[in-house]
Amino acid sequence: MSGGSNLNSVFYANRYHPIQAGSIDGTDILPHDNAVYRAHLCSSAGLYDPFGDRKVIGDAYCTVFVGRLSHLTTEDTLRKQPNALHDEWKMWVMCISVTGASCGYAFVEYETEREMRRAYEDAHHSIIDDSEIIVDYNRQQLMPGWIPRRLGGGLGGKKESGQLRFGGRERPFRAPLRPIPFDDLRRLGIPPPPEGRYMSRFQVPSPPRRKRSSVDPEERSHRHYKHSKHVHRHERRSANWDHSSDD
Repeated sequence: MSGGSNLNSVFYANRYHPIQAGSIDGTDILPHDNAVYRAHLCSSAGLYDPFGDRKVIGDAYCTVFVGRLSHLTTEDTLRKQPNALHDEWKMWVMCISVTGASCGYAFVEYETEREMRRAYEDAHHSIIDDSEIIVDYNRQQLMPGWIPRRLGGGLGGKKESGQLRFGGRERPFRAPLRPIPFDDLRRLGIPPPPEGRYMSRFQVPSPPRRKRSSVDPEERSHRHYKHSKHVHRHERRSANWDHSSDD
């Protein structure tokens, strides 16, 4: 690992692994609670398909996850009050339990990826209905290896229960305080901590970006405008050159 300059830094996981997520510094090689063990079994046996949920709809790159919502918050009350989530969304999905009560989290899809990133940066830790919310990207579809909380994974958990998960925006990995057992991690198929990708606690980790071949419609129209303007300017120069050649 790097020198002591990283001891006050944090780092974030790009890929999910249940055993790693259960470790404060991402260096554990064995599950330390039954939930992590259950999530590891689901991961190893391929029992969970993040794209198999019929309730998941919309563009993952334009969607944010909103957690720690008040159980009294509804879609109607949310739309009526100004907040950092902005008003440009096109779909809001409240997650409701089988009893009809709110699960305390939801997904918001925006018209463009730019609006999603704006909400991702501005809305985190804002107050809605007297609850301090957290905002994250859609890890279910965009984070490889993802296992949800109901199967022992996720990135949540309460300190009182002892089942904390690390590596996400709200609770990132701490810099390892002991040598990283790379050989053991490799042998067990656990990805090593992202060495060399440390960040300050005050920096905002960026959500995954769409591949360059698939561009935001808003950005595509802007690029088309610039390209058309460039072509028009080039044709005008060519015409002027042709006229001067005729002279």
